Amino acid sequence: MKDDMDKTIIRENASLKALETRVAQLAEPFLTSENFELVQVQYISQEKEKIIRIFADKEGGITLDDCVYISRQLGDIIDIHLDNMPPYRLEVSSPGLRRPLNKKQDFYRFEGKKIKVQFQNNQGERKKITGILTKVDETSFIVSRDATEEKILDNQVLKATLAEG
Repeated sequence: MKDDMDKTIIRENASLKALETRVAQLAEPFLTSENFELVQVQYISQEKEKIIRIFADKEGGITLDDCVYISRQLGDIIDIHLDNMPPYRLEVSSPGLRRPLNKKQDFYRFEGKKIKVQFQNNQGERKKITGILTKVDETSFIVSRDATEEKILDNQVLKATLAEG
């Protein structure tokens, strides 16, 4: 019984991730052509409601008018290209103060800023640290805190965000 539930959860998670990926593939070219950046796509299934969340940004920050424009355009794009999509609500917003760092270019862009990182070290231990992103290279980055430096390999990162302050 538990194995069947675990398999169902795994299938549902894989399905959600596949849909997030497909929506990102549709959204990114449009956003890029309009001088926006796709930060993240989330597909959430809450009880009977399906929500697609698009986090977008642009140089100088995204406005409410930008979000409305993106929502109208992307809603049409999704409806045209994902014809078997169940009813959903589309939400478009700024990534906010705790913007996720998902792409390598995000780390380069926010070098010198305070970040929060969850990662798994070489011993398999999960760690969380907050500090200044002081150096970024092709395969890793360094976070400085309390006069110490922590080198983190890109493939060790579980989650990274900008931190307030």
